[in-house]
Amino acid sequence: MSKKTLVLGASLKEERYSNIAIYRLRKFNIETVAIGLREGLVDDVKIHKDLVPFQGINTVTLYLNAQRQPQYYDYIISLKPERVIFNPGTENPEFYQQLSDHNIEHEVACTLVMLGTHQY
Repeated sequence: MSKKTLVLGASLKEERYSNIAIYRLRKFNIETVAIGLREGLVDDVKIHKDLVPFQGINTVTLYLNAQRQPQYYDYIISLKPERVIFNPGTENPEFYQQLSDHNIEHEVACTLVMLGTHQY
């Protein structure tokens, strides 16, 4: 099964965890798309500024703090992902409930750790 992943809050800065996550996802041959504040390229993944209506998203991995998430609620739900991963610092109980209401799983976890321990 494909685990096509959207990295939301992607950064061009190499020291940012979202940037590292893109490299690791690609290393594991996971199809990856990304949205961030600035357009650019990380590995072979284009970072988009606009809310692209991607198809076939399995996982959304969040790198936005809870205060920055509300503007993306409807967008994320519209993608119909199987799960949303809330990385450290992105925890958001308000959004957990909305995801549950739409039968979308959520995990409070670290994408990098999940990849490193083969639990992704």
